[in-house]
Amino acid sequence: MAKARAPKRPLESYTVKHINKTIKAGNCVLMRPADHSNPQYVARIERIDADARGGNVKVLARWYYRPEESIGGRRQFHGSKELFLSDHYDVQSADTIEGKCTVHSFKSYTKLEAVGNDDFFCRFEYNSRTVLSTLIALLFIASVRCLTIPMT
Repeated sequence: MAKARAPKRPLESYTVKHINKTIKAGNCVLMRPADHSNPQYVARIERIDADARGGNVKVLARWYYRPEESIGGRRQFHGSKELFLSDHYDVQSADTIEGKCTVHSFKSYTKLEAVGNDDFFCRFEYNSRTVLSTLIALLFIASVRCLTIPMT
C-alpha cells in the first residue's frame, strides 16, 4: 500500500534561517550544488510549500542554465554572467538556498553602474525538451545515413 503524502500548504514567503534572508515566489536564488567544486546553481522560485507542521519547506525552482551547460555550449558572444531561463522545474529543500541574486534583462544589465557577484543577466530561454527532441532526430538521421549502403 502506498504511503499517503502529508498535506502541504503554500507559503507567501519563507525566511531561510542560515542566511537570514526572506524569499518569495519570483525571487532568484543561489542553490548549493551537490559537488562543491561546481558553481552555485541559479533558480527562480515559482512556489513555496510547507508540510502541515511547517517544518519541511520545499520550493518549486525553475532553473537557469549557464551557456556551458547547454547543448550548444558557451560561445564567444556569451557574457561571463549570462544565464538561460530553462523549462526545467524541480522541487528542492529550502535549506539548499545559499543566497538571493538578481537576474536582469540584458538591457537593464548593461545599464548597471556596478555589477555585483550576485548580478546575472538573461536574454535567451532554453527549451531542453526541444533540444533533446532535435538531438534525437539528428542522431537518428545520422544513423540512417551511416547504415545506407550506396549501390554502384
